Amino acid sequence: MVATRRPSATSNVSLELRAWNIRRKALLMGEVQGQGYIGQALGIADVLAASYFHALEYRHEDPEWEARDRFLLSIGHYAIALYAVLMEAGVLPEEELETYGMDDSRMPMSGMASYTPGMEITGGSLGHGLGIAVGMALGLKRKKNPAFVYNLMSDGELGEGSTWEAAMSGAHHKLDNLICLVDFNNQQADGKSTEMLCSEPLEAKWEAFGWHCQRVNGNDLDAVVTAFDAARAASEAKPRIIIFDTRMCKGVPFLESREITHFVRVEADEWGKALAVLEEGKPQ
Repeated sequence: MVATRRPSATSNVSLELRAWNIRRKALLMGEVQGQGYIGQALGIADVLAASYFHALEYRHEDPEWEARDRFLLSIGHYAIALYAVLMEAGVLPEEELETYGMDDSRMPMSGMASYTPGMEITGGSLGHGLGIAVGMALGLKRKKNPAFVYNLMSDGELGEGSTWEAAMSGAHHKLDNLICLVDFNNQQADGKSTEMLCSEPLEAKWEAFGWHCQRVNGNDLDAVVTAFDAARAASEAKPRIIIFDTRMCKGVPFLESREITHFVRVEADEWGKALAVLEEGKPQ
């Protein structure tokens, strides 16, 4: 059976629509609970669209297919975004959208591998995802499995010592089947990431640690797709990282302008307004 990958290799129009659908599903789930990490979901939607509909090898009907690329969500509180893309990909039924965050739901508010098909790890406490990804990538190498391991992490995790231990280990083992994705939205619970613990210059640091590094606008689908292709095609025996600069609440301007967006406050009457604004920008 052919794996689900790259439904549109010549145009990103379908990817734009996929990203729009991911944003819409995330907003609908947020409305169910009246809360959620919507800012992150809206910001990372383009990266998730390119991941699942351009880069990843997987079978939506068989989430545990051995030859699949593994997608690790280190940032467990981004689960609402991953559920949205798993629905869009056909791994989760869209009918379950209204169960988000409820008792007995397969979609708890923080991602848990034991609950959700397609959720590879239980993300958080933050800083563990890359270490798990290194272990997975090394295991796949030893099994001679050609699959890639993708690890999506936050800019806040760049301040965790465990992240840099994993970075050294990945380079030491020459894990060219490991692709780390960093959502650099410059937001943490206490303020801007760059003001909590500045990790710049990021590209130079990762290159010094022995990684193939790229940094692109994570809300520019052409740039995102090009970066994914370059990461998979890189010929050096080293792990790869793509740093995506994203905008919190992307696609809903009145939320983008909020001063606090890490856990953006959305009033009961604003969910419908956010969906209406998003509808106005729907790609053709």
